[in-house]
Amino acid sequence: MVLGIGAAVLLVAVLAVRVSVRVGLPSLLLYLGIGVAIGESGLGIKFDNAQLTQALGLAALVLILTEGGLTTRWTEVRPALGIGIALSTVGVVVSVGITGAVLHYLLDLDWRLALLWGSVLAPTDAAAVFSVLRRVGVSRRLVGALELESGFNDAPGYIAVVLLASTAMVDWTLPFMVIYELAAGALIGLLFGWGGAWALRRAALPATGLYPLATVAVCVGAFSTGQLAHASGLLATYIAGLVLGNARLPHRADTLSFAEGLGWLAQIGLFVLLGLFSSPTRLLDTIVPGVVAAAVVTLLARPLSVLASAAPFRMPLREQIFLSWAGLRGAVPIVLAMIPLTEGVPGARELVDAVFVLVIVLTLVQGGTLPLLARWLGLSRGVESVELQVDSAPLDELGAELLQVRIPPGSKLHGVYLSELRLPPGALVSLIARDGTAFTPEPTTRLREGDEMLVVTTEAVRTTAERRIRAVDRAGRYARWRGETGN
Repeated sequence: MVLGIGAAVLLVAVLAVRVSVRVGLPSLLLYLGIGVAIGESGLGIKFDNAQLTQALGLAALVLILTEGGLTTRWTEVRPALGIGIALSTVGVVVSVGITGAVLHYLLDLDWRLALLWGSVLAPTDAAAVFSVLRRVGVSRRLVGALELESGFNDAPGYIAVVLLASTAMVDWTLPFMVIYELAAGALIGLLFGWGGAWALRRAALPATGLYPLATVAVCVGAFSTGQLAHASGLLATYIAGLVLGNARLPHRADTLSFAEGLGWLAQIGLFVLLGLFSSPTRLLDTIVPGVVAAAVVTLLARPLSVLASAAPFRMPLREQIFLSWAGLRGAVPIVLAMIPLTEGVPGARELVDAVFVLVIVLTLVQGGTLPLLARWLGLSRGVESVELQVDSAPLDELGAELLQVRIPPGSKLHGVYLSELRLPPGALVSLIARDGTAFTPEPTTRLREGDEMLVVTTEAVRTTAERRIRAVDRAGRYARWRGETGN
C-alpha cells in the first residue's frame, strides 16, 4: 500500500514538471501542493514527526548538492569563484545580522530567536538555483556565482543554526571552530573527489550502471566523513561532486544523467514531505510574520549582503541587482528550521510555519519574475551553444579507452575532414553514426553536426586526444594557430 502511494505520488510529481514548464510556475510549489493534498487537510494522512522530516530533508539536500556539484562545469564557474565564496561567507554573515536585527524589533523576537530566523533564511537554495537559473540565459559569470553560492552557503547556514539552537555556551573559540568546520569540510571534499576519480578511472567495473552508483556513493561518503570529523559534511559533499563532475570519469554522461534523475527524485521527495508536514490551518496564523520576513530578506538583507560581497570585485550595478533578486529560497530554509524545532527551542514551531509561507511567497515572486528582470537589465543572452559531449569507457585489460563524441549544433567540428582532426598516434576514429546508419570513416570523411564518433585511444594519449577534439570543436581546424588547447 505504501509503495503504491509512493509510486503514484512520484508519477504525478514527474508529470507536474511538464505542467510547471508550460505555465511558468516553479515545480517546487506543485510538489508542496501534492504534499498538502495528501496530508491531514486533504486525504487525511497525518505526519508530524519533525525529527524524521529533518533527517530525510538533510539526506535529500546531500543528494541535491551531489547533483549540483557533478553537473557544475568548472570552466564556467571558475571566473566567479571569488564572488561565489564571498556571497557564501561574507554575504551569509551580513544577511544573518541584518535580518536578525530588523526582525528583533519588527516581530518583537528575543535576540536568539531573531538570529535563528536570520540564519535559517540566509542560505539560498541549491535545488531552486540549479533548476531555474540555468534556463534564465544570463552570463556564465552570474550563473557561476549563484551556483557556487548555493552550493557553498548551506554549510555556514547549517553551522549557524546548529550553534544557535544548541544550549552550549558561546565563547572565544567559536570563530575558530567555524573556520575549522569549513576548512576541514573543504579538504575532505577535495580528498574524496580526487581519490574517487582516481579509483573510478582504474576500476574496470562489470556493469556500466555501477559507475554512477559508485560516484554518488563517494559524495555521500564525503558527507558522512565530514560529519564524523565534526566538519561541514554539506560542504564536503558539494566539493567532492564538483571535483568528480569535472574529472575524467568512465561513462561520465551516464553518471551525470543518473545524478540528474537522483536530484529530481530528492527534490520531489523533499518538497512532498515538507508539504505533508505542514498544516494549512497553522499557516494562516503566520502569514503576516512570513510576509514581513520575506520583505526584510528580499528588499534589505539580500541587497546589502550582495553589496558587501561584491565590493572588492567591481561588479556592475545591474549585475548586483540581478544577484540580489536571484537569491532564491526553497527547501533549505524549511529543513534548517526543523533543527531548532527538534531541539525544543521556544518559538521554533512558528518559525517553521512562517518560513513555509515565506518560501511560497518568494518562489512565486522571484521565480516568476527573474527572466523578465534579466531582460530588463540587459543581461539575457539567449541560448548559448551546447557543450561538446565526450563519454568514455575503459576497455578492461587492453590498456585503452573508447570515447563516444556527440557533435552538437554550432560545433566547429562541422565540415572538418577527418584527416584535419590530427589525432595523436594511438588514437583512431573507428566508427561514425549518422542519420541512423554507422560506417567506418576514411581520411576524406567530413564530420557533420549530429554525428556520433567512436574514438579508440590508448590510455597514454587519451587526454591529448580529447583535448584536440575539444580544441577543434571550439576553434575549428586551425585551433592550434588560434591558441586553443582544448583544456
